[in-house]
Amino acid sequence: MKLSLRALSLAAIMSVSAIAGSAAFAQDNPMVGGAPMLATKNIIENAVNSKDHTTLVAAVKAAGLVETLSGPGPFTVLAPTNEAFDALPAGTVETLLKPENKDTLTKILTCHVIPAKALSTDIISMVEADGGKHVVDTVGGCKLTLEAKDGKVTVTDENGTVANVTIADVIQSNGVIHVIDKVLTPKS
Repeated sequence: MKLSLRALSLAAIMSVSAIAGSAAFAQDNPMVGGAPMLATKNIIENAVNSKDHTTLVAAVKAAGLVETLSGPGPFTVLAPTNEAFDALPAGTVETLLKPENKDTLTKILTCHVIPAKALSTDIISMVEADGGKHVVDTVGGCKLTLEAKDGKVTVTDENGTVANVTIADVIQSNGVIHVIDKVLTPKS
């Protein structure tokens, strides 16, 4: 079957437009930890490139969650920075990374994962619909309270720790990451 020159030109324009469109979409993602976050990559593929999330990546590996968070999702990951982990009492991270504490580490990390894709606009809508606070269940069985004020989202864990979303809506192929400034923990 012969294609006309016009049909080939149209196909070429559509291909260039698709490539340009996906490049523009990728550029809309914020940089995290000095690294570009590509919407075509999954949570793990992007997280390993962020210099601000080396502790989180080490913890995910120690907990055996790499395969899960590389899976299809969708997931919303509330990703604490290295500074958030550093703010924990001295020795906490080192203790959690020990093989004998894998279950505790897994519980803490999965309290940062919501089994759905929730962009900041979705969160704000849910909070407003619920009169100012929205409670969400995590993969780890924790209940987190989401609030939104002046366009900023906070997350409160069951122990009263309040984390601020510092970078929102980092689109992933299997969900979304929101960078937070505190480590959330299960009920004590």
